[in-house]
Amino acid sequence: MPFVKVYIHFVWSTKNRIPFLATKEIRQKVWAHIKENAKKKGIYIDFINGYTDHCHCLVSLGVDQTIQKVMQLIKGESSFWINKEKLTVEKFQWQSEYFAVSVSESMIDKVRNYIKNQEEHHSKKSFQEEYEDFILKYDFIKLKD
Repeated sequence: MPFVKVYIHFVWSTKNRIPFLATKEIRQKVWAHIKENAKKKGIYIDFINGYTDHCHCLVSLGVDQTIQKVMQLIKGESSFWINKEKLTVEKFQWQSEYFAVSVSESMIDKVRNYIKNQEEHHSKKSFQEEYEDFILKYDFIKLKD
């Protein structure tokens, strides 16, 4: 049996960054559902949180899981569920793009705290600013060249 411990910090936004997840109540329902559904699919979500227009998720990948498949399962099912439950007035969708960065064991607690404090974090910084910080911090610009 293989022993694997690979943490990935995922970040993705709502379609066109529309603040569909406008209330804390809606967000808590969505995060709880995503975590519960992921567990049923064998996806281990260590921590999840976000704000009105995006989600942060710390996932420990299983031996046979890929980043693409995990995102497809989480985003696809959760948008279907949000619409089925009529949690938003308009049709809910996630943006197709996402960030996925590896997290070293020594940084797990720092990432958990970052995800945990999204409400406070976004009282000072917009998701656009956070997005631009991610692009710069992880050198995603080079990858597009």
